[in-house]
Amino acid sequence: MTDIYRVDVEITAPVYDTEITARVADAVATVFPEADLEEGHGEIRGTAHRLEHFSELLHRQEILDTARSEFVSNREGDTFSFALKKGAAFEGRVNFSVGEPDELGEIAVRVRVQEPTLEEYVDHVAPPTEDGRPVDV
Repeated sequence: MTDIYRVDVEITAPVYDTEITARVADAVATVFPEADLEEGHGEIRGTAHRLEHFSELLHRQEILDTARSEFVSNREGDTFSFALKKGAAFEGRVNFSVGEPDELGEIAVRVRVQEPTLEEYVDHVAPPTEDGRPVDV
């Protein structure tokens, strides 16, 4: 049986005067290739309905526990949010922005989960680990 996920992902990244808009869009698309992106006044906005590539990056970089911690600590009802460092995204890497803001700005991501539960979706994107390896939930 295939799991059905219904999620709405909103992505926002500032574009500073010193930056090239297309390059910021490329950074967002590198981490979130499933997103439909639009250029707005001083920002890139995107929407998506899946986080498969993002999940693959978390697995590849072996930062599932870090991701789970970010998702859970930034939860509100059926929504979780997180911020990524734009500089790392330029390189195709996930680096959560915690503490000091990134000098290049942050990619803000908000995920609203409609189906299944938020916990089940977090388990799908960043499964729990044991000895650093993902475990089936």
